[in-house]
Amino acid sequence: MSAPLNLNKIKKEHNRASRKARADENAVGFGQTKAQKEALKARAELIARNLEAHKREK
Repeated sequence: MSAPLNLNKIKKEHNRASRKARADENAVGFGQTKAQKEALKARAELIARNLEAHKREK
């Protein structure tokens, strides 16, 4: 005879695993260092300035 299962524990373990998986996905997407964020911002500003400098006047 097998031991009875506590369904609440199984449910909590499943929830913990899904929250951990979502946290790992978010860490990949949003987990950038301050230096990386600043570098991306500087690159975007450079591209915007370059684009603005090459616009034609009407």
